[in-house]
Amino acid sequence: MTPAYAFTDYRSQGQTLTSVIINIATPPTGGLNLFNLYIALSRSRGRSHICLLRDFDDNLFHKSHCNELLMEDERLEEANYKTRDWWQQTTARCS
Repeated sequence: MTPAYAFTDYRSQGQTLTSVIINIATPPTGGLNLFNLYIALSRSRGRSHICLLRDFDDNLFHKSHCNELLMEDERLEEANYKTRDWWQQTTARCS
């Protein structure tokens, strides 16, 4: 028997784990999306340290993000450009 620790993809954000065992099953809420998959699969130090607990539906990787997430990404990207332009103009005036 090997001691282990389990937590959700939300809890794992920002962590890098030595090895992971991932269950890519649809949760009871039915809310599995590309973001969940990315978080779960990117927590280990590399592909050789990932073990999938069971088979999964390959179609999960062919889904698109929801429109709300895509719109928010566009909004943040626009804010990034505006902030960068403002910062460049501000620092140019100080030089």
